[in-house]
Amino acid sequence: MEAAMGLMRRMPPKHSETTLSALLSLLPHHSSDLLSQVDQPLQILYDVDYGKEFILCEYNRDADSYRSPWSNKYLPPLEDAPYPSSELRKLEIEANEIFAIYRDQYYEGGISSVYMWEDDNEGFVACFLIKKDGSKTGQGRRGYLEEGAWDAIHVIQVGPEEEGMAHYCLTSTVMLSLTTDDESSGTFNLSGSIRRQMNMDLAVAEGHLCNMGRMIEEMEGKLRNSLDQVYFGKTKEMVCTLRPPSEVVQMRLPDS
Repeated sequence: MEAAMGLMRRMPPKHSETTLSALLSLLPHHSSDLLSQVDQPLQILYDVDYGKEFILCEYNRDADSYRSPWSNKYLPPLEDAPYPSSELRKLEIEANEIFAIYRDQYYEGGISSVYMWEDDNEGFVACFLIKKDGSKTGQGRRGYLEEGAWDAIHVIQVGPEEEGMAHYCLTSTVMLSLTTDDESSGTFNLSGSIRRQMNMDLAVAEGHLCNMGRMIEEMEGKLRNSLDQVYFGKTKEMVCTLRPPSEVVQMRLPDS
């Protein structure tokens, strides 16, 4: 199991589905652990009743059906499916509306979904999802990439309220994949994933959504900086070392 998780961490996100399928065939007795611990690129489904797309993941799935955060229905229909309580459903609806604004301001498009459910510790769990297709034919408004995808998964465990305080445990995963193909840069592919965790005890006077929103905003800023330094920074350093810019090469040439 440890070797399988190590392999999944080293595979590009665009190949994770194929790799996971192969590992499930080799390790059927670890299938539940693999499915619960391995994050895969997010998929999209269209809610005909509500007329909007929503994101598929393990957190809104039951059997082979997925619950839409908009209509609160399972697609395809499923009998005896689990649903959040009426109080938690109201919070889920509000979270989807607010998170859609956050997504549009930070990502300039894309698709977002929020799911909530009760846990066994008298608290609840919330999952905030964002999928941004940055390709020329995707939801991106700039379209610089031939192919590009940003998948963000934020899972927050909220403990029961005690003396006006609650414990929040945020686990965030970002999967990035991009490909360029033009005359200036040629064909270039970059992909990877990163996961971080954050724990905080916060007052609930302003509501759970405010606290969760601040944590997600702070975490996404840290993840973007890490991706910029690790993936883009190291790639630029290696490319410039192997193929110095023409200006540097000209400076090193001896005078004729």
